[in-house]
Amino acid sequence: MKYVYVFACHEDEQALCDMELRALLGADSVIGARYAVSARKVEPSRSPFVKLRLAVELEAGSLAELAALVSAHPVTGATFKVVFAPTGEPVLYDRQREIERELGRHLRGQAEMRRPAQWFAVTALGGRWLFGDCAHGEAVWLQHQQKPQNYSTALPTRIARAVVNVAVPDAAGTLVDPCCGIGTVLIEALSMGIDSVGFDLNPLAVRGARVNLRHFGLPEVVGVSDMRALAPHGGSASAASSSAPAATPYDALVLDMPYNLCSKLPEAEALEMLEAARRLARRAVILTTEEIDPLLEKAGLRIVDRCLAHKGRFSRQVIVCERA
Repeated sequence: MKYVYVFACHEDEQALCDMELRALLGADSVIGARYAVSARKVEPSRSPFVKLRLAVELEAGSLAELAALVSAHPVTGATFKVVFAPTGEPVLYDRQREIERELGRHLRGQAEMRRPAQWFAVTALGGRWLFGDCAHGEAVWLQHQQKPQNYSTALPTRIARAVVNVAVPDAAGTLVDPCCGIGTVLIEALSMGIDSVGFDLNPLAVRGARVNLRHFGLPEVVGVSDMRALAPHGGSASAASSSAPAATPYDALVLDMPYNLCSKLPEAEALEMLEAARRLARRAVILTTEEIDPLLEKAGLRIVDRCLAHKGRFSRQVIVCERA
């Protein structure tokens, strides 16, 4: 089975969108301007960019041939609807609606335009016509923008959700956010069922994160701590000593490096944070406004992917690292 994912993003988000899709769908996926093709089945609502997922069940060289195949295709829902999935192929809007109606007439079932029990999608891609079950993505992240506690320099919710997917493509992994602030990353991760925990040196930030997590009915898995004193998953601060048994590293870490518009984080302190990131997790996604490549190398982290994430005129580097 192969799947076609249709996505939409602003040009400022294209690089981050591509990075997220590479992580979620695998290196062997094919990513076009408005679509991606993969053998992986991923819930569309995980991504802030994916609009729908088409499971390719029928494929034909012409629309007439596809219609003949659709005639024998089972409809399991009480009602159905067919939608055209735009992949950038030159199919005009009115023609898309005609194709939906034409294939709908060939299905054996009751069509319903507003609230169908079953969705199907059709698309044209690479000179072929594709048809199958359709699943739509819900903008879950959009609800999380309305936090009781917020501040202007916090990660945008849409970026935070994409970054979590880059860090933990498999939702079964564990995630730590050691500078969690008001919990933007934690909210996105926990809402996807990812086993996550957060820390921050600022007690006021931790208090705000707890308020936000409680507001969305999520566990208040945050605590006050300096990330440099943290131990890997299942350990404690004392576990970092040579006499204590080694704890299991987290699968992933998201670190939004602290910054200030009027001052720069001391290099020695930044290096200590990156060394702690390497110790805490197998994979790290670092967000930074500064050039830190030499520090990453010193900390024993190897860059495996990177992009720029924009918010108006403000840009952050998103750097994916693994232990060197």
